[in-house]
Amino acid sequence: MYSYSYSPRGVCSRKIEITLSDEGVIESVHFEGGCSGNTQGVSALVRGMTAEEAIERLRGIRCGARMTSCPDQLSRALEEALAAKR
Repeated sequence: MYSYSYSPRGVCSRKIEITLSDEGVIESVHFEGGCSGNTQGVSALVRGMTAEEAIERLRGIRCGARMTSCPDQLSRALEEALAAKR
């Protein structure tokens, strides 16, 4: 198991906590702040998914006029977590 903490930029959430298995499967995701229903939903949907698949699906999603979103920030957090894990 590997845990990683990420400080998102450009969104309402203030922190993303990720736990990955040794194989790179997402065990849990917790957002601090942000839209509770949306962040809980995204967290539940990516649980059990490989980090690479989640990155591919979430990268580039925008929130309204913002250039990013909580799902996009999660993809960036997962990329950093994978790089740090290696």
